[in-house]
Amino acid sequence: MENKSYDKILIATDGSINSEGAIDSGLEIARLSGAKVYALYVMAPTGFTLRGTQETWVKEVYNELSKEGKEATEYIKQLGEDYGLEVEAVMLEGNPSEMIIDFADENEIDLIVMGTHGKTGLQKFLIGSVAEKVVRNSNKEVLVVRGPSPSPEALKQKKERIKEMVRSKQDVYKPNVSEKRDNFPNVR
Repeated sequence: MENKSYDKILIATDGSINSEGAIDSGLEIARLSGAKVYALYVMAPTGFTLRGTQETWVKEVYNELSKEGKEATEYIKQLGEDYGLEVEAVMLEGNPSEMIIDFADENEIDLIVMGTHGKTGLQKFLIGSVAEKVVRNSNKEVLVVRGPSPSPEALKQKKERIKEMVRSKQDVYKPNVSEKRDNFPNVR
């Protein structure tokens, strides 16, 4: 088997717990290859128009998604930089699978790393599996990493802990990239 080196790695995150394995794997591969990392969050269109009373609601949803994306990408950036990696946080708007593929093509990405399942429920039903669409349609190498199955209480606690850490921008804890996923973000 040929040893593969990567110069540019894209870690796609939706801010969910299922992105954690992808973050772990992507940062470890970048560390071993010396690759630049792009932490990408794509804000999917809400599907609602800005009319009448909905305008305020849509703006609130947009602001929340924007905040979630910033927290998710900044966390990856901070973690990667703790290991001496060059990390660029990127937020885009549009269809997630299309934006991931287009960004990878336009920026000559060598490897796309993402989780198997992101958002769940109605949102997943409406947009389908982003990972599946990227695997099927990208001409880049794609690493899809299975996400963990934590308890709802653990998710809630982790969410609050990570949000507080990211908001305070303190170097409270610098986990080892190879440590278990307990130290990775759940900013969703």
